[in-house]
Amino acid sequence: MEKQIAVSALAALAQETRLDVFRLLVRSGHEGLQAGRIAQVLDLAPATLSFHLKELRSAGLLTCQREGRSRIYRPDFQAMNQLVSFLTESCCQGVPG
Repeated sequence: MEKQIAVSALAALAQETRLDVFRLLVRSGHEGLQAGRIAQVLDLAPATLSFHLKELRSAGLLTCQREGRSRIYRPDFQAMNQLVSFLTESCCQGVPG
């Protein structure tokens, strides 16, 4: 993962509502959730949720798929795992256990 991509993802997650949205979607797994359900669970206005979903998608942390009239949001687990790997790739180098 490139440093700028990691910075973008971390910046997106460094906001309380977006972190709540992302964590909720991680808990939902690969099935994801409809935007309306996310708004209901987190008690968010649709416009507010839309803004935060856009930011998370721009950072590459979410995917969105249209199913009928609904949009299903899912966490991008590959991107999440790459971010965690980027953060931990040099863990404990040269430090005695």
